[in-house]
Amino acid sequence: MVAPEGAAALVLAVPGPPTSATRSLAEEVISIARSELPGLNARIGYLDGDDAEYPALSAVLTHCAAERVARFEQAQAAGREVAEPEGPSAVVVPLLAGPDSALIRRIRQAVMDSGTQVELTDVLGPHPLLAEALHVRLSEAGLARADRARLFTVATAADGIVLATVGGNEAVQAAGITGMLLAARLAVPVMAAALDVEGSVASVAEQLTGSGSAQLAVAPYLVGPEMAEGLLDAAAKEAGCATAEPLGAYPAIGKLVLSMYMTTLGITPVAPQGAQAR
Repeated sequence: MVAPEGAAALVLAVPGPPTSATRSLAEEVISIARSELPGLNARIGYLDGDDAEYPALSAVLTHCAAERVARFEQAQAAGREVAEPEGPSAVVVPLLAGPDSALIRRIRQAVMDSGTQVELTDVLGPHPLLAEALHVRLSEAGLARADRARLFTVATAADGIVLATVGGNEAVQAAGITGMLLAARLAVPVMAAALDVEGSVASVAEQLTGSGSAQLAVAPYLVGPEMAEGLLDAAAKEAGCATAEPLGAYPAIGKLVLSMYMTTLGITPVAPQGAQAR
């Protein structure tokens, strides 16, 4: 399956201060999406972009709209019969695992500032693929067994998980579903806390300890760029917990970004031959 000709661009909205590390992460996410849908027209727009090295989201959206008009005019000039472009010129997918109302407001404002016809998707979670990604990050840090079916135990495996998010109480509530999925995978209690609410991680860690957990770990329910530098380490230190890495460019992130885009445009994945039910 390839991207439909003339389809709206996928624009990844990246929060946080732009850095080379953030750009590498975003480019990898886009690369994963393109590998799933060849021919995908995908761009990266930064909420705090400078319109030079790191293009601002509103500028990227304006460019996508102008580019589509230019393609239409070129086709007409070449004598091709083409329909005038309809629908959105871009689909904006926030690079966010969970809701952060302050960041979403800024993304909406950037969309309005662009003055273009754009569709904005929801955030990536909750989703079983994110629970899988959290499990993998914990196992990579030696804080969880990679596979529950294995009989051996990891000496450093946590028996209680603090699911750390940003976005205040709204984000904590939304993280609950993914937390339940992760708890089912690990067979240990999982409770969500907000990194950007003072004392939240320490409070949840205390609750887990009080209910019998002796070895805690923090699992960042975050892609990465949306989190202020040093916030995770400070919260984990305060709570006395080991911590896994953020989700980053785990393959599930790219697949979910593409899924949001395709669902918005009504693009249906084509099942491989032989995959139909017998």
